[in-house]
Amino acid sequence: MSAVVALRRTRQPAPQPARLALLGTGGVGSAFVARYARLRANGTALPEVAWICNARTQVAGTDDLSAALTQARAAPRRHGGFPPWAEGESPRPGDIVVDATASETVADWHPEWLARGIHVVTANKLGTGGDLGRAQAIADAARQAGSRYGDSATVGAGLPLLRSLRALGEGGDRIHSIEGVLSGSLAWLFGQFDGSRPFSALLREAQASGYTEPDPRIDLSGEDVRRKLLILSRAAGFAVSGHEVVVESLMPAGPAAADAADVDVGWETLDALLAARHAAAVAAGRRLCFVGRFDADAGSQVGLRALPAGHPLCAGRGTDNRVVIHSDRYRDRPLVIQGPGAGTEVTAAALLDDVLSIAHR
Repeated sequence: MSAVVALRRTRQPAPQPARLALLGTGGVGSAFVARYARLRANGTALPEVAWICNARTQVAGTDDLSAALTQARAAPRRHGGFPPWAEGESPRPGDIVVDATASETVADWHPEWLARGIHVVTANKLGTGGDLGRAQAIADAARQAGSRYGDSATVGAGLPLLRSLRALGEGGDRIHSIEGVLSGSLAWLFGQFDGSRPFSALLREAQASGYTEPDPRIDLSGEDVRRKLLILSRAAGFAVSGHEVVVESLMPAGPAAADAADVDVGWETLDALLAARHAAAVAAGRRLCFVGRFDADAGSQVGLRALPAGHPLCAGRGTDNRVVIHSDRYRDRPLVIQGPGAGTEVTAAALLDDVLSIAHR
């Protein structure tokens, strides 16, 4: 047998081009489709969208992704059975799953996809901000299979928070504390809350503007900030469990116990309480901020704090996230990272940044 024939027989098939699978057709998924279309129209090379999926259906990608999105959103609700992404066409190794949901079920699939060599790009905080075992399974699967996990949209909507923390650790630095205004919605709310308008009115405005989670109780309960703080502390190399984070909730009893459809009726019970806390903060020359703090020695806390006006976390505006990192390198003067941290547009942009990073690797 000639060397040429042997070479032909052992030659591996050419790798197939990566495809995208978008899971989630809500605000972030819709913004992702719109931004994807704009980038493609401007000549940016992006993988083809193979399908768009939600909890109701899976729709094949077409040249008209807007129509596919509309079709998926109009599908009837399912009752029982496997989710559509488990029953329909499956991604293959090298494909990129984009998780634009807030689904625990979808987050459970992250380690499975990664272990099969499928990359995952996500805005879903439940992957690495939920159960510690799942977060560790995600890291293990990505490392063993060589797949990529793009999670920059989970905290700070693409701000260089996670990669900065990971780079510090890889460079031998030791993180002492991470403290931040991590909720764009709560940053906006307490930035606007000056006593002239009821807090409940501002909350409804933030919800209408798309700043809050679809269920604003996740913001007010501190759960959104808790998840983000877990993601940051775990990225810094600390295996923090969710129960280790002490959370001060702002949730009134009525909305906390209400069905999702009735949750809007009880926000007024917050008005007097927060007006009193605002007045006390102003009298002391302080400003209210909803803060998540991880300390390697003192533990983790989430809650409303009255901070001195000169505190680094008080300098943000609008929906800005602002994070202060103390480490061996940044012991006396901390590293401060700030930028927009809420909204479907910036979150979709962060997702596509991670897609491009993986596709052009």
